Amino acid sequence: MNPIRSSIAGALLALCTLPLHAADATYGSHGMALFGGQEGLYASHLPMFHAPHDFQVILQVHIEDKATDAALRKRLDGKDALWTIDPEKFELSTLAPEAKKQRKGFKADIVQGHFERGGNTQYKAANIVIDKVLLFRQLDDKPRDAALSRYMQIGSGAQRFLVKEIDARPDFDHIVSYHAAPGAPTAPVQVRKWGLQGTGNDALAMALKANMAAIGGTIYFETDDLK
Repeated sequence: MNPIRSSIAGALLALCTLPLHAADATYGSHGMALFGGQEGLYASHLPMFHAPHDFQVILQVHIEDKATDAALRKRLDGKDALWTIDPEKFELSTLAPEAKKQRKGFKADIVQGHFERGGNTQYKAANIVIDKVLLFRQLDDKPRDAALSRYMQIGSGAQRFLVKEIDARPDFDHIVSYHAAPGAPTAPVQVRKWGLQGTGNDALAMALKANMAAIGGTIYFETDDLK
């Protein structure tokens, strides 16, 4: 092909991949950990300390197709195995509660395992509907330490999940399953932090005043992305 035509074709192709409006610094491909079960489905953005991924975001979601939604809830149902979603590109800022045009959903591949680390796509181009934004906060990229780790409780019934708040640099992203007793408090809990070592089930159980058997396995744990 003529070099000039090739250059023009390349420029046109690049333009076709851009959003229709001027995107902000949060535009990109925002992978998320997916967890939950019959009582709820949740998506946690996989954060980093640089744009466009410097936000910790947790969503309550459902799959628009009812059959897919039911099948996925059954397959996840509180299990510790990692699932992720690989969404279409969009501006993460459109998930903010104060966004002028708040995003109501997105299309994504649903992957058993990590979508960038050998995971297997189970559902292609699923329409994911956002029911509620549970957390949206920008990360501070300044190096700092923290003596305590704060874990949010996601879910309010028996099937819950503990998600660590990213509050230091370096830090770790940690999602743990938790089977709560009837009437158990839903407030966040704090535990002693030991560097980048994942919080043990014993420490979480003590903070929750729960039996250690109530704390399940780790669904997601990551340090490399949060250096």
